[in-house]
Amino acid sequence: MTEELWYLKQCDLFRRLGPDEVARLEPLCRSRTFRRGEPVYLPADQADAAMVLAEGRVKIGSLTSDGKQTLLAFIEPGELFGEMEALDGGPREEFAEAAEKSTVVLLPAEALRRLIASDPQLAMGVTKLIGFRRRRIERRLKSLLFRSNRQRLVSLLLELAGQYGQPSADPPGVRLGIKLSHQDMASVIGSTRETVTVVLGELQNEGLVCVGRRKIVLTSLAALERAADGPVRQEPAAARGPID
Repeated sequence: MTEELWYLKQCDLFRRLGPDEVARLEPLCRSRTFRRGEPVYLPADQADAAMVLAEGRVKIGSLTSDGKQTLLAFIEPGELFGEMEALDGGPREEFAEAAEKSTVVLLPAEALRRLIASDPQLAMGVTKLIGFRRRRIERRLKSLLFRSNRQRLVSLLLELAGQYGQPSADPPGVRLGIKLSHQDMASVIGSTRETVTVVLGELQNEGLVCVGRRKIVLTSLAALERAADGPVRQEPAAARGPID
C-alpha cells in the first residue's frame, strides 16, 4: 500500500475500503505538501479532486468582493474536504489555505463518484458530513446576525475548547490546543482584529481567560457559557464588525 492510500484509510469515511477498491485507487491518488500560508485551492479553481488532510491543518474560508476574508472551518488530519464541488463538477466557491505545513492527498472527483455509487454507507457518510458542515455554518451565521462581538468571540472560544481543549494546570483551566492569531479569530466571527484584542483584554481582566503569546487558557467555562448566552447589547458603531 502506498503512503497516499495509508493516509486515505486514516479518514473515517474510507476505512472500510476493500482490497479491490484500494487496488483501483492506488494509481489515481497523489499527495502534495503545502507551506504555511500557501493556498491549496482558490475560488473559481476547477474542482477536479476531493482531498484528505494527511498532516498539518488547513483553513477553509471565503473572500468578499473587496478582499475581506471570512474563515468557515479548520480541517484536521484524517478529514475529507473540497468534496462538494468535486461531486458537483463546478468551480470552487471557497478557498483552502495551509494554516501550517500540511500534506494533502488528492482523490480524483471521478474516483470519489464511483466509490459513492458503489458503496451506500460511504454515500451516507459523505451526505452526513456535508449536512454537518452546513449546520455549523448556519449556526455561525445566526451568531453573526444576532449576537454582539463579545458573545461571538466567547462562543468561538467555547467551540474551540470543545474541539481542541487540553487540561491546563498553570493557570488552571482549559488550554486551546490550536494557535490562532487575533486576525484569524476576527475572520471567523466577522469582526476586526482590534475588537478581538479589546474583548480578550476585557475577558482577561474579568478572570475568564488567560492570554499569552498565541496561547489562550479558559479559566472559567461556566462563566463563559453564561456570557455567551447573555442578553445582546447594543455596541458603539466603532466597535462593530463589518457585518453589523
